[in-house]
Amino acid sequence: MKINKILNNNVIVTMKGKQEVIVMGRGLAFNKRVGEEIDEDKLEKIFTLEDRDITKKFKALIADIPMEYMELSEKIIHYAKQKLGKKLNDSIYISLTDHIHFGIERYNNNLPIKNGLLWETKNLYKEEFEIGLEALNMICERFGCLLPEDEAGFIALHLVNAQLNEDMTNTVDMTKVIQDILTIVKYSFKIDFDENSLNYHRFITHLKFFANRLVKGEHYKGEKDDLLNVIMNKYPDAYQCSLKIKNFVEKQYRYELTEEEILYLTIHIERSVKR
Repeated sequence: MKINKILNNNVIVTMKGKQEVIVMGRGLAFNKRVGEEIDEDKLEKIFTLEDRDITKKFKALIADIPMEYMELSEKIIHYAKQKLGKKLNDSIYISLTDHIHFGIERYNNNLPIKNGLLWETKNLYKEEFEIGLEALNMICERFGCLLPEDEAGFIALHLVNAQLNEDMTNTVDMTKVIQDILTIVKYSFKIDFDENSLNYHRFITHLKFFANRLVKGEHYKGEKDDLLNVIMNKYPDAYQCSLKIKNFVEKQYRYELTEEEILYLTIHIERSVKR
């Protein structure tokens, strides 16, 4: 592989076949020039980014942020992929690295930022939050600073973004929508959810996709049938709760639920409130 562009002493842009890739390694570009061969013994990481816009932003980020942050971010992302068992959008390499760098700078300057969605994040995205806590341990081990739980919540939201291919604004909006709906159900039935139950986990998963459609202004497109009539008669309390949610999101978010969305919402509510 030959050097196409040098971003800093440790990062080079090159070609792998017909695809542009970014390679990292300690001192990889030291005393090197464009066109020279890369010392492959020094290669530590190859980033193959599919989106050109992401690749462009990634190059700019690497040029501005020390390599240690990129290495740590990549380590956290690798850990997250293993724990979640899911594909994460390439944008996570930019957003998470930038956030960790900014978070440590704030910490060192005694400028902590409170996470207004910490409680919701801990309860709605349990897996991601646990990864966030482990990420704080990795950050502490590498940079010697113990960041607050708020940062674990921010890291969790970045992981949620990367799973749904969303930006942070949409994910924050989605989290609020989910929490609002859970509150309506909770007070309608005067219950506390069994957050360890499979039905609750399924309900949260359903609400994630529902909230994703809501913030995008999209709707579930399924085949119409008479099942809603059956379900509303079989589970009248859950159906009435769905109508409360329908009225709330129409008023608050100007989003009109379809019959199919009311149907699946009713089924999930019924399963989640059963003991």
